[in-house]
Amino acid sequence: MAGKNARTVTKVCDDSVAANYDIKNGDELISVNGEEIEDIFDYRYAILNSHLELVLKRGEETVNVTIDKDETEDLGLEFSEGLMDEYRRCRNNCIFCFIDQMPPGMRETLYFKDDDSRLSFLQGNYVTLTNLSENDVNRIIRFRMEPINISFQTTNPELRCKMLNNRFAGESLKIVDRFFEAEITMNGQIVLCKGINDGEELKRSIEDLSKYLPVLESVSVVPVGLTKYRDGLYPLEPFDKEDAIEVIELIESYQKQFYEKYGLHFIHASDEWYILAGREMPEESRYDGYLQLENGVGMIRLFSDEFYNAFNKYAIKGLRKKFMKKSECTVVTGKLAYPMLKKFADMVNNEYPRVHVEVRAIRNDFFGERITVAGLITGQDIIKQLKGNVFGDRILIPQNMLRATENVFLDDITVDDVSKTLQVKVDIVKSSGRDLLMKMLKDGNG
Repeated sequence: MAGKNARTVTKVCDDSVAANYDIKNGDELISVNGEEIEDIFDYRYAILNSHLELVLKRGEETVNVTIDKDETEDLGLEFSEGLMDEYRRCRNNCIFCFIDQMPPGMRETLYFKDDDSRLSFLQGNYVTLTNLSENDVNRIIRFRMEPINISFQTTNPELRCKMLNNRFAGESLKIVDRFFEAEITMNGQIVLCKGINDGEELKRSIEDLSKYLPVLESVSVVPVGLTKYRDGLYPLEPFDKEDAIEVIELIESYQKQFYEKYGLHFIHASDEWYILAGREMPEESRYDGYLQLENGVGMIRLFSDEFYNAFNKYAIKGLRKKFMKKSECTVVTGKLAYPMLKKFADMVNNEYPRVHVEVRAIRNDFFGERITVAGLITGQDIIKQLKGNVFGDRILIPQNMLRATENVFLDDITVDDVSKTLQVKVDIVKSSGRDLLMKMLKDGNG
C-alpha cells in the first residue's frame, strides 16, 4: 500500500480529462475500477481503460468519480510523490558504499540509500535485488518494467553476501533467472574492489553473466570510489595503472568472443580504467549504442566525437571569421577529464586567434583527492582554488556538477554564490561536446 499522502492529488491539469470531473487538489486516490493503487505503475496500468471508476478520499469523506475517455488518454493528474509511494531504503551495508563515505553536515537527502526497482525503470538507478518481494518480481514481469539495472558485484553467492553484508544477497541472484525466462531486458554493473571481486572472481562473474545474453544486454565494470571519509569502514585499496591495464585486457578479450557470437560486446570497462591505464578510449562501435553511458562507460568517447564533429563542421563553414570578438574564459573540471578538455582548449586557441580558453582541474578537497570526476566537484572547492586565479570574465562548468533541475552544487553552494564570490559570469555547459565548443567561442554576452 502506498505511503501516507503519496497519492494525494497536487494538480489537476487544465484542459485535461480530470478537469471535467469532480477531482480536487488534496484528494487522495484510493482505487481505480476496484483495484487498490499501490504506486505509479498500478495507476498507469489501471487508467488504460475507457471506463474508470475512481474512489477518492477527501478529508473524512469518500468520493466516487466515474470517467469515460479514450483508452490511451491520460487523466491529467499530478501527485505529491512521483512514485505515488514511499521510496524503498537499501537493506544492505555494502563494503564499497559511497554514501557511507560522505562527510557529515550535508543535506539529509544525500544520505538516503535507495534500492528501489521502480527507480531502476524510471531513472536508470542500479538495484541489488535484495529488496524485492515475490509480488515485486511478479509486477516487474507483468508491467514489463524494463530495462532493469542490476548491481551484481559478483556471481559468487558467498562473496556477494560478504560484499553486501546481507545474508540473502547470494540467494537474490536467482531472481535474474526469472527475468531471463520472462525476457525482461537487463543491464548490469560490477563495482570492482581490489583483491576482493577482481582477477579470477571477475572472470567467473563475466562468464556466469554471459549466460543471460542477449536479454542481459550489457555489464559495466567500474572501480570503487574511495573518499577520505573511510574511518571504521572496510579497508579498501585504490587501483593503480597496472591494475587498470589488467582489467582492460581481460574485458577486451571477452568482448571479442561475445561480439562474434551475439553481436554485442556485452562487458565494458568504464572510462576511468582507460584514463588510469593511459590508454585511448575504444572506438564508438565498441559501446553497442552507449548502453551504459550514465555509468561512465563511453562518456568521454561520445563527448570527444561530438566536439570534434562540431569543430570540424564549423571550421569547414568558415566560422573562424565570425568569432573575431575577443573572448576569454576558464573551463572548470575534475582531474579525470582535464587532459581531454585541455586538448580541446588548445584546438580552439589555435583556430580562433581572438578566443582564449584556459582549463583548470579542481582538486577534490571536499571528498578527497582520489575522487577525480567532475560531477563530484563542490562549489566551495571551485571558489577556494579559483579565487584571484580566474582567466577571463567567465567560467564554464559542466551541468553534472549541479543538482538535477537546480543550480546548486553538492555542498549547497549555488551558481550565484560562485559567480558573486569570483566576480565572474558562470556558464553551464550541457552534457554535449558541441555545447562546450559553442560556450568556448561565445563572448560573455552570447
